[in-house]
Amino acid sequence: MTGLRSLHFKVLFTLSALAATACGGDRQLQSVTVSPSAADAKGSPNGQVQFVATGIYSSSSTPVTLTGKEILWCYGGAVTGTKSAPGACAGNIAQFATVDQNGLAQCTSTSFQGTVYILAGTPAGSPMPDEGPQLKKFGSAQLTCP
Repeated sequence: MTGLRSLHFKVLFTLSALAATACGGDRQLQSVTVSPSAADAKGSPNGQVQFVATGIYSSSSTPVTLTGKEILWCYGGAVTGTKSAPGACAGNIAQFATVDQNGLAQCTSTSFQGTVYILAGTPAGSPMPDEGPQLKKFGSAQLTCP
């Protein structure tokens, strides 16, 4: 009876491993899109705007909604003025907006009027001190602050 249980366990383990692989265990994020592509905080409730990130994985061409477990949301700096590298999250510089890990963004400075980048993507390593992380696969949107 012990040998039968052992064989049963091995068969279940093998089937579970095959099922995990068949269900996209090795899929890679190919692209990220953030929507809406542009929004104005002025007309939004409490000055907050909900952004949504969708991605395309290597295993499928169907877009899927990405969560904070799969991507990093961040503030990317003001659209006008000195722009950092594409896909770079702002570090300890003047933060005119914030975005949480669910894509909810809002303007934070009452003295700033203009447009900022909201980014969502996968981090490409550790950031330098006083800098935000660089994103390798990312999408961006613009948030206009009143």
